[in-house]
Amino acid sequence: MMIAEYPRYNSYFNIDNLRLYIMTSPKKKLSSARLTQPTNAFVEEFTASVQFDQRLYQQDIQGSIAHATMLASVNVLTDQERDKIIAGLDTIRTEIDNGEFEWSIAQEDVHMNIEARLIALIGEVGKKLHTGRSRNDQVATDIRLYLRDMIEPIKSELHRLQDALLMVAEREAETILPGFTHLQTAQPVTFGHHLMAWYEMLVRDAERLEDCAKRVNSSPLGAAALAGTTFPIDRELTAKLLGFERICLNSLDAVSDRDFAIEFNSFASILMMHLSRFSEELIVWSSAQFNFVDLGDSFCTGSSIMPQKKNPDVPELIRGKTSRVYGNLFNLFSLMKNQPLAYNKDNQEDKEPLFDTIDTLLGSLRVYADMMSAITVKEESMRNAALRGYATATDLADYLVRKGVAFRDAHEVVGLSVAYGIEHNVDLSEMSLATLQGFSEHISDDVFDVLTLEGSVAARDHLGGTAPNQVRAAIRYARSQRDE
Repeated sequence: MMIAEYPRYNSYFNIDNLRLYIMTSPKKKLSSARLTQPTNAFVEEFTASVQFDQRLYQQDIQGSIAHATMLASVNVLTDQERDKIIAGLDTIRTEIDNGEFEWSIAQEDVHMNIEARLIALIGEVGKKLHTGRSRNDQVATDIRLYLRDMIEPIKSELHRLQDALLMVAEREAETILPGFTHLQTAQPVTFGHHLMAWYEMLVRDAERLEDCAKRVNSSPLGAAALAGTTFPIDRELTAKLLGFERICLNSLDAVSDRDFAIEFNSFASILMMHLSRFSEELIVWSSAQFNFVDLGDSFCTGSSIMPQKKNPDVPELIRGKTSRVYGNLFNLFSLMKNQPLAYNKDNQEDKEPLFDTIDTLLGSLRVYADMMSAITVKEESMRNAALRGYATATDLADYLVRKGVAFRDAHEVVGLSVAYGIEHNVDLSEMSLATLQGFSEHISDDVFDVLTLEGSVAARDHLGGTAPNQVRAAIRYARSQRDE
């Protein structure tokens, strides 16, 4: 799926696209009865959150419908009152969907904006909706519902990227390139094997997301401000209506907990770290010095002054956006570290970093899946690079060990042969048998079977190895796990 298929993701994070009204009319805000003086105009705007929390409107209305349904079931509302409230909320949802809703700074947040509009639509009955609830448990519920909803498209984009990696890995199961340690040529590997290493990182990310989703899916509704309510509410019913798997068992913790948001951002930070590592390799590989891959023109830009340039802007930007997500995680950690129980106004600041992480992660996954599907591998360049740096030296050492030479002695023999190759500018596979035998009498003509790149990768034919048939087996296993 593409992000364009997720209308809530597209429509409500850009405030410039919304009808936001800073109301200076004498309309009284719903939370102002205790105050004897009007709120300072700047303070009113400074403390408002409707500018960004309005993206929670779907979840807020969903939670209110469940709450009204529950209140009727315990006879706090009549069935007629419930139906009138739900009809009003459905009307408001339609107004917001159609861009007809007038958002008010004076009403502070998404919750009070919707409630004020409900009262305007249906009259006194609308004032009963908030019975037995607080904005504290209301917003905690909304955020959990929103994050739960957004986890699904994130899963979808993550799986799409995994599929793209499997496709390219299968296609390049026999393509050889140098494997590196310390960014120095180490041993030859197949490109398919390299991509499957990326895939394994994403498997762990998917597992972390699934685990995180369990703790997101807990209902705080009914905790009210901090201590619960004197009304005979049925928290099990609202949890069921909202699809929560469990209920937050302590009212103080229910309204103040943001662990789930921190945990999600931690997952996102690790995933973005993986994408950043992928990006670093793609940036290096697409350079003229390596020339291993072509990213496709659709994912690159030109230079404003140098006409020959093709810049890997997409992976560079994702590498940069990783720090943005890290910052959001630290933001949430810092936000929570000094808060006493229970709810504090500080928690208004939890939404923007969470929303930003969701938006950044979705965009990064989407573009990565598209980019990997379009990547072109330059097989000859990869192979030529693998021929430099004596990538099969370890194979020669292993060969000597199998001939009965102690490993340390074999290590010395290979070191001497590599030194000779450097001096004479020849690879091990290019040396004559006589030359190689000058370093060890244990070498015979079968040595060339292990000194070729193909022989080297094929010899690593075990679970987790780089041999082409092992790569294909890993791909089959990955797909079987995805199908379960």
